Amino acid sequence: MAQTQSALLVVSAHAGDFVWRAGGAIAAATMRGERAVIVCLSYGERGESASQWLQKKPLDEIKQIRRAEAEAAAAALGAEVEFLDLGDYPLLESPEAVERLVEVYRRVQPTVVLTHPLSDPYNGDHPAAARMALQARVLAQAIGVAVDGEFPTPDEIIGAPPVFFFEPHQPEQSDFKPNVLLDISSAFPLKRAAMECLPAQKHMWDYYTSLAIRRGVQVKRNAGPNLGLPHETMGEAYMRYYPQVTSVLE
Repeated sequence: MAQTQSALLVVSAHAGDFVWRAGGAIAAATMRGERAVIVCLSYGERGESASQWLQKKPLDEIKQIRRAEAEAAAAALGAEVEFLDLGDYPLLESPEAVERLVEVYRRVQPTVVLTHPLSDPYNGDHPAAARMALQARVLAQAIGVAVDGEFPTPDEIIGAPPVFFFEPHQPEQSDFKPNVLLDISSAFPLKRAAMECLPAQKHMWDYYTSLAIRRGVQVKRNAGPNLGLPHETMGEAYMRYYPQVTSVLE
């Protein structure tokens, strides 16, 4: 399929991860008129829904609640969202799961991919999601790799979209050393609205607002004075996985 529009693909282990870690990048993309597609590998129904379990709700109902929250958050960001329902705690890697992601890559034809970093000692689901996202990206480039027994046409083969790891909850312990700082000042109100779609994790709202302020300070410091960024600059931090290709160093 021919690429007609820039497309951001976000591979999220759980239903809330994309909001906290990449909500600003997603909103900024859709505000520019780009397509943003979020794939939630699980609902976070076992490991990130404690308040629902304490209310003794059944598993199926918890999944429905988390799905509705993620759909509302994605809508607040102007994005599409899909759910693979692979289960969490643990999120198990499998050839079948990777194949489903290959289908997503070829259908979406992403120009940029966001996912978790490859290290997180506090949550093994996150690096598992990253490994599958990276493997699927490589396989989606190969014309000899079939999905559901069907080999792709040349137009369905993806290019080489850059992959950026978004910031984990405890970056110092996850060997997260950002080399990309994103100005999300204009997009932050949409990110905050998306955060407020996740009431079960209300304790995260102020944490990630404060983090955006701190990263915004770093955005300004590294951009220098000539860009004229406002005092209330908000930011997100990323690590680029593959090298940047350029003819000009800037």
